[in-house]
Amino acid sequence: MAFAAFSSTTAPSADPAARRRSPVALFLLLPGILYLVLFFLTPLVSLLLTSFQAPREFGDIGQYDYAFRWQNYVEVVTTYWPHIVRSFSYALAATFFALLISYPLAYFIGVKARRWPLLQSLMLVLVIAPFFISFLLRTLAWKQLFSDESFVVQSLKALSLLAPEAHVTGTAFSVIFGLTYNFIPFMTLPLYTTLERLDVRYLEAGSDLYASPFHVFRKVTIPLSMPGIVAGTLLTFIPAAGDYINASRDFLGGTGTQMMGNVIEANFLVLQNFPAAAALSIILMTVILVIVSIYVKRSGTEELL
Repeated sequence: MAFAAFSSTTAPSADPAARRRSPVALFLLLPGILYLVLFFLTPLVSLLLTSFQAPREFGDIGQYDYAFRWQNYVEVVTTYWPHIVRSFSYALAATFFALLISYPLAYFIGVKARRWPLLQSLMLVLVIAPFFISFLLRTLAWKQLFSDESFVVQSLKALSLLAPEAHVTGTAFSVIFGLTYNFIPFMTLPLYTTLERLDVRYLEAGSDLYASPFHVFRKVTIPLSMPGIVAGTLLTFIPAAGDYINASRDFLGGTGTQMMGNVIEANFLVLQNFPAAAALSIILMTVILVIVSIYVKRSGTEELL
């Protein structure tokens, strides 16, 4: 009885304060909510509705009516399944190579270079430096280096490391190379952020327990740096899967290296097949979401979602 009376007397005094704070919190959240609705939710709903459109009867090219034509998804998967497989294969390969290159680099900057702050800062600047140059200009520069008339390709042919009639641009190698190069900073920076906070006493303890350097790396370093690995792979894989610049024929790609981004661009801007482009975009986002969810769940870092 006394407890009930105490509860009944104290509860009303707390409610007015909560009610006063609630409108303030909603007011502060309102700009962010409006931004998400206008620039994320509205285009997503429009894209989804466009993916079900049907060609207008007796209409011109590019004229469609809103309908529920789910066959659009079947048609784009049947027609463009090689591009879908190629997109995720290239993105997976680029993510793997970016991790192989970025992890030793991030480990050296974050752990080994701690005793030299000036060198650590300089190497971080060098990692971030590509961001000061346009993505397009960097890719065009590699196109010039990989062209048939370039010194690199001519030297490889002169050393018989490349066939006389072989090309570098327009191949899977050049596209994966471009993806890897352009997204290495997205892999290195999250890894550095995690490894920079790594307590080296754990590594010393592993050595004191007679573990080999390989076992210390596998059992101690990798588990402690897993949040950086997951964040880096996500930041690399997601944009790489939807990239259309590196695989474009105007840059490093060719007719046999087209990815989903190139197909979506062609359907939107050239063929004006808006339902097919929208359906491919929805498929791309859905597959990425499923892959990312499974990957994060299996890696035990659900808090990153």
